[in-house]
Amino acid sequence: MLLFSCQLLKWAFAILDPVPVMNHHFPLPQGGELVLHRYPKFTDHGLQAWEAADEYLIQQLGTLAWDDSAPLIIVNDAFGALTLALHRYRPCTIFDSRVSELALEHNARDNHITADWQSLNSLDDWPQAPGLVLFKLPKINAMLEHQLACLSQVMGPETRVIAGAKARDVHSSTLKLFERYIGPTHTSLAWKKARLIFAEPDMGKAPSPVPAIQSWPLEGTELTIHNLANVFSRGSLDVGARFMLEHIPAGRPDRIIDLGCGNGVLGLVALARNPQARVTFVDESYMAVASARHNVGDNLPDALSRAQFMVNNCLEGMGPEDADLVLCNPPFHQQQAITDHIAWQMFVDAKRVLRRGGELLLVANRHLDYHQKLKRLFGNQRVVASNRKFVILRAIKNA
Repeated sequence: MLLFSCQLLKWAFAILDPVPVMNHHFPLPQGGELVLHRYPKFTDHGLQAWEAADEYLIQQLGTLAWDDSAPLIIVNDAFGALTLALHRYRPCTIFDSRVSELALEHNARDNHITADWQSLNSLDDWPQAPGLVLFKLPKINAMLEHQLACLSQVMGPETRVIAGAKARDVHSSTLKLFERYIGPTHTSLAWKKARLIFAEPDMGKAPSPVPAIQSWPLEGTELTIHNLANVFSRGSLDVGARFMLEHIPAGRPDRIIDLGCGNGVLGLVALARNPQARVTFVDESYMAVASARHNVGDNLPDALSRAQFMVNNCLEGMGPEDADLVLCNPPFHQQQAITDHIAWQMFVDAKRVLRRGGELLLVANRHLDYHQKLKRLFGNQRVVASNRKFVILRAIKNA
């Protein structure tokens, strides 16, 4: 009787405070659905693999006339919803994110869809004279400018351009960018808090050059930092990294990993301070890794032989005991969603690749409370330094 009563209480609490059930079924206008997950699947943490803007874009195509014999280009498809829904058109899908590429591959496999599209990264040339270009707005405006400039160089008079985003992310400045690079622009009505942008090519405009790489001196050093369009804190050193630079060790012959390297400033300073060390720069962004390579080549050309550059999802594929020190300034978002699952994956991967006695050194906002995560994972953690906003933590791999 007591067991039965306890079970009734559990059911009652479940009704009062139900656990949210994540929808992984993406409906298709022509009928059927796709099963979609973020990548890696086991770290979904309640985050859906598409937005209402993806649904809105797919629905819009049912009312749109476009030349489907010309290339279909899909830009910034976060987890494959657009590419898989439109795979019969053999689209060209353009990413800056390795995680997005992997999500597309795995979701295609889960839905038994053959990879009949072309994948390009953000540094590749775009196909000429597309019939239709579908955009998901990127998070960084500089990246949108870069992509619109690329489109202006390949679009033809019959190219149709439609972008989708949360309604709150479509500003008058966004529309002005489309008008500047493409031509006359207007928006749709909002639907499920999403909005579409329609741009008509103005062939009287000259193609726009891609905006120049942004560069700035790293104060207190003789280094110059160069950032491509999609790199976080593109115009200056972010304050967390600035604090971390004060605590990068020197004079060690280590195998160092700059995990989530961005423009590579942490690894660059590690190379400069540790002339016997080898540094691997890892990020999921093609533009970030290209920026890191540029920064090492421009500032420390003699150190290029001690540097390796990888576009990767955290440290996938790297073996155990591959590193003595991992430097990390972890993100707390994926695409537009705030989440700590990427940081957790970074910590788990760091422990796996560190040798026994190796260390993880990271900087984070104080409020994120990574202390407990590190203690749970490594069995130890120590505060190296802190200020009003940030904390630097060290964890040692003892087993």
